[in-house]
Amino acid sequence: MLYHLFHYLDQMFDIPGIGVFRYISFRSVAAIMVSLIITIVFGKRLIEYLRYRQVGESIRNLGLEGEKAKQGTPTMGGLIIIASIIIPTLLFAQLDNIYIILMLMTTVWLGIVGFMDDYIKVFLKNKEGLKGTSKIIGQVGLGLIVGVTLFFHPDVKIREYKSQNLNLQVGPDDVFANRLDNLADVSFRYDDVKSAITTIPFLKNNELDYSSFGKIGGYDFTWLVYTLVVIFIITAVSNGANITDGIDGLAAGTSAIIGFTLGIMAYISGNSIFSEYLGIMYIPNSGELVIFCAAFVGACVGFLWYNTYPAQVFMGDTGSLAIGGIIATLSLSIRKELLIPILCGVFLIENLSVMIQVAYFKYTKKKYGEGRRIFKMSPLHHHYQKSGFAEPKIVTRFWIVGLMLAAITLGTLKLR
Repeated sequence: MLYHLFHYLDQMFDIPGIGVFRYISFRSVAAIMVSLIITIVFGKRLIEYLRYRQVGESIRNLGLEGEKAKQGTPTMGGLIIIASIIIPTLLFAQLDNIYIILMLMTTVWLGIVGFMDDYIKVFLKNKEGLKGTSKIIGQVGLGLIVGVTLFFHPDVKIREYKSQNLNLQVGPDDVFANRLDNLADVSFRYDDVKSAITTIPFLKNNELDYSSFGKIGGYDFTWLVYTLVVIFIITAVSNGANITDGIDGLAAGTSAIIGFTLGIMAYISGNSIFSEYLGIMYIPNSGELVIFCAAFVGACVGFLWYNTYPAQVFMGDTGSLAIGGIIATLSLSIRKELLIPILCGVFLIENLSVMIQVAYFKYTKKKYGEGRRIFKMSPLHHHYQKSGFAEPKIVTRFWIVGLMLAAITLGTLKLR
């Protein structure tokens, strides 16, 4: 809202200094600051209100050290995360940008699904919460909307460059010359086109066209193939974030690292100069996602103020499902969804640990008449708890792994 207001004032009155709101960098800094302030200042009030309403976490007896102390800790703290994302985005982003609209819808949609789950657990005293099928329906519904929008919306495009060399002469000593210096010698023509192309990491010609899989027997089912991929990614990542939210600070800290990395990639993908220099896909209007990413990182980091060990509040499914959906939709919007297994490696290994544990238990029970386990407990962070590691040490080491995976992800911009 402030962006549109100050843009109007700048055009009408030409007030000195007001044009700073045009810059993504300024609005991103403003968004992260406002997000941090909202989370830290109003987070305390939310915690007090949740305690007053006795909105406490019901802890299952898993035989883990320190779990009894967490009994009654306020949950549904994801409400403050969602508010800290939405408010700065509404203030500083271009609200007519299709990518911003999609991100806001994703946040609210999965926030509502998570809230319903927490509400059933806390107020209706049903430990099972929202039925699994209902969660899946919510995730699939969002995936359908996001997939169809990204595929068909006229503002979702990529830029195809056609360059013409204007007597550019590069000598043998100029091999490592800065490519930015040579841009002045090249005439560029480009078209912003609809395309079902995405990025493949580590390959030189690193583009994959979904239409290669969608054209069957003279019919074009590319939109269906793409939408199914989107549904799978949103469902998988949101569930991965939900599973990871098992010990204090793990999901919020890991998500902040992922969000910061996606913010860098969104800035590069939405900047014609940097995208050309790095040789990656330029996506018009996607740079506006940096403001959303800044608000997202600010919300996650601010939430850690109260969520690090020992946690004063849990985000609940209200926060974890929304966080996972946000990361998935962000990755899809900047066409980096194939990087998710690397960037979201912590979520992936947590998910896999559960799947492996369940599959192996069922297999051994069928074969030997007694179920056996690979891990002491799943998800993986509980395995380390059972092994005697303290919560802060587990969380810190998972954060370090997340930082390493983020560095590898950024490295894929040039490593091909």
